[in-house]
Amino acid sequence: MKKFITIGREYGAGGNKIGELVAKELGIAFYDSEIIDLAAKDSGLSPEFIKNTEQNLSSGWLYTLLLGSGYNTPGTGASRLGLGPQTLNVSLADQVFYAQRDTIINLAKKGPCVLVGRCSDYVLRHCEEIPRSEVLNIFIYAPLADKVKRAIEENGLNPETAERDVKLIDKRRANHYNTFTERTWGNRSHYDLVVNSSLLGIEKTAKMIAEIARQA
Repeated sequence: MKKFITIGREYGAGGNKIGELVAKELGIAFYDSEIIDLAAKDSGLSPEFIKNTEQNLSSGWLYTLLLGSGYNTPGTGASRLGLGPQTLNVSLADQVFYAQRDTIINLAKKGPCVLVGRCSDYVLRHCEEIPRSEVLNIFIYAPLADKVKRAIEENGLNPETAERDVKLIDKRRANHYNTFTERTWGNRSHYDLVVNSSLLGIEKTAKMIAEIARQA
């Protein structure tokens, strides 16, 4: 059985729910947004800072601002965001990535788990303590219309702007992943399994992944 399942996902494709169901099916731990709180606790970064910037680090005005203030000066950048003195000489973009990387590795060391997003596939691939043979890397996608529908119904997106927002969030996820891993987000060669969640639906997709994890 694969002990560690990483799930990369397009926004609205149901990756979070699928990951949660896979973990339940296998009886192992599940981590998604929990990684933010744990990374904040371990690194000294504020949870709000990590949450608001983790996928805006590679594009847009915020990333430009953060890179511009990566080396802290009084009253700007890190000092206004509540970052401690230990983070003064590393760019804020890197601080968030490293904080989450360390948290992901620590969680994996504790035992079998499902990890959603945050470049977890790349992180575990480069973690010597976790054998590659014990990791199953999944990428979840879905047709745009299905993603938009789910984003409206489950995440409360405005129907008038939902399609634009879904595309933008996916673009940010891709930029984040591509920047910090030097790989291509969603490229099938980087994953063990790439799944269209609309083909079987959320629950059946989760059961399929759990069964693959058992048998692989």
